[in-house]
Order: sequence, then structure tokens, then C-alpha cells
Amino acid sequence: MRWDNLADETSTGEAAALFGAEAVTTRTFDTPEFRGITFHEVRAKSILNRVPGASRMPFEWTVNPYRGCSHACVYCFARKTHSYLDLDTGLGFDSQIVVKTNAPELLRSQLASRRWLGEHVAMGTNVDCYQRAEGRYRLMPGILTALLDRANPFSILTKGTLILRDLPLLRRAAEVTEVGISVSVGFTDQELWRTLKPGTPSPRRRLDVVRALTEQGIGVGVLMAPVVPFLGDHPDQLRATVRAIAEAGATSVTPLVLHLRPGAREWFMSWLTRHHPHLVRRYERLYAEGAYAPKWYQRRVTGHVHELAREFGIGPSHPGTPRRVPVAPEPTLAEPEPTQLTLL
Repeated sequence: MRWDNLADETSTGEAAALFGAEAVTTRTFDTPEFRGITFHEVRAKSILNRVPGASRMPFEWTVNPYRGCSHACVYCFARKTHSYLDLDTGLGFDSQIVVKTNAPELLRSQLASRRWLGEHVAMGTNVDCYQRAEGRYRLMPGILTALLDRANPFSILTKGTLILRDLPLLRRAAEVTEVGISVSVGFTDQELWRTLKPGTPSPRRRLDVVRALTEQGIGVGVLMAPVVPFLGDHPDQLRATVRAIAEAGATSVTPLVLHLRPGAREWFMSWLTRHHPHLVRRYERLYAEGAYAPKWYQRRVTGHVHELAREFGIGPSHPGTPRRVPVAPEPTLAEPEPTQLTLL
């Protein structure tokens, strides 16, 4: 999906020459939380994205109001999607954020289409819809209201604490439709967090989100991702993380071992070379067959986490259609954002 597929024909700007779009407005904000970040505001033509049929995802439709992510997670699989817009998948992904400013009204229009059948909509599957940009653009309240007004089922996966701002909307939605909330907490190691995902809230703050939502009667599952080989997979580390997840009141925990797709793999390996050079060869061997760690390794980690979950009184998530709150759906990371379709 290129820039000319994101935009309408109502404005011009410097970004048009750079990206080949006619409706891109580029902004920067001189505030500490946004320093060094450039926002490219576009008016999207479509906001409901159909997941390709070959995908392994348990949902068919996604909504992604942003492209790029200031969370700056080194391993983020969505980095490759920035190359579709001729943007850098490294620092560019972290600092060049595309904002679909018309997302709420566009979603409302598409949900009202005769062709829309009220299917489940997943959010946070490409980049986080509650990243820092959301604090300024406030797209999610309008998106949630559009879904609420149609009683349309949805789920959210996030690393952001800003989701608590929308707690009243989430509670209202949960009264009329299926709502699933999942928070990503792959580990509790503070040093690993600071270097691997420097733009995210700390693991403690994300667990506070789980606790706060749980206290309000909204069930939250935790995606324990990524489990990082040789840095976050020691039995003591897994135990500490699952214990913390259980203490926060999570309804489920789903482990996901680090996967390194093209775009993310190069950026991650560069990070590994700088911070843990002694592990480079071990990673090259572990991921020699592709983006995913060997099945035997994934099974070992998953089995251990599930044992710990039972020990601490929480059960692993089960595949399938998201269920009504307070039980959250199995959180699953989606494929890179698919081609957008316009519903008539």
C-alpha cells in the first residue's frame, strides 16, 4: 500500500513530492514526548482492512489508525510495512508516524455499509493504537464510539497505558457486544525493557493497566511476547513474569517466542551486535531456517509457561473467536497490514 492509496485529493504539501501523495500534511511538535518524531497526517480512503485468506490470524478484519510506532520495539514485525511507503524500517519506523486523521468518521461510514456483516474487528495488530501519538490525535474514542453504536464486536492488543483513558467507552461496549482486551508483557526485566522496547511504558506500568481494568470488571489477557531467546527465557525469568501477570489479575497468559521477519530481523540483529555480541552466532543458528525459532524451542517455552500459569492460578488462552468480556480473546499478532478494501 503506497501513499497514493492512503490519501484523497484535497490538499498538498512537501510530503507529496517525497511520498507521491496529494493529501499529506507533515507536522512536528516541540514537546518532550514528541521530540524527534514527525507525523504525516493523511485522509485514508478505507480503514477496515481484510486479513489475507492465507493468514494464520483468528480474525478477518483489522483497523489500524497509525503506521509506524514510537514504541520503538527493536523486534517489531511491522517494520517491514514502512518499506511499502518508501520509508526507513529502522529509525524511520520509530519516528515517521502516519496518522489516518479521518479514521473515526471513515469507520462509522464503513460499518453502516449494507455489505458490512458486523464481523469482529481487531485493533493493535499491526502497530499500537495507543502509542504516544494517540495522546494528541485522540482517534480511538471516535473509533470505539463507532463500534459501540453498531454493537460491533472488537478486540484491542496494546502496550500503552493510554487505554485507561477510554475505560468508560470500553465498559459501555462490553455491555452490548463481545470485547476483548489484551496487554503485551513479555518479561519483567527492567534492563532488557529499556534497550529492547525503549518507547513503551515499563512492564510494571503495563501490569498496572491489567490490574486497573480487572478492578473495573473488564477481563484482560496477557500476551507474553516476545519471549527473547537467551535473554528472557531462563526458568527464573519466566517464573517471575508469569507470577507478576497472575498477581495483576490477568484472565489468561499466551506466550509467544520472538520471531524475526525481514525488516525486523536486520534491525534486531544490529541491536544484538551492539548490546549482546556474544549471542549473534547463537541467534544465527536458532533462526537459520527462517523468521521463527524451531518448533522444539517454541514448544519448550510454551509448555513451561503453561505449567507456571496453572501453578499461579491462571489458564493459557485457547484459540478461537473472541468471547464476551470479562474473558479476553487470545491475543495474536497479525501479518503486515493487508491491502485496504473500500466497502460501498
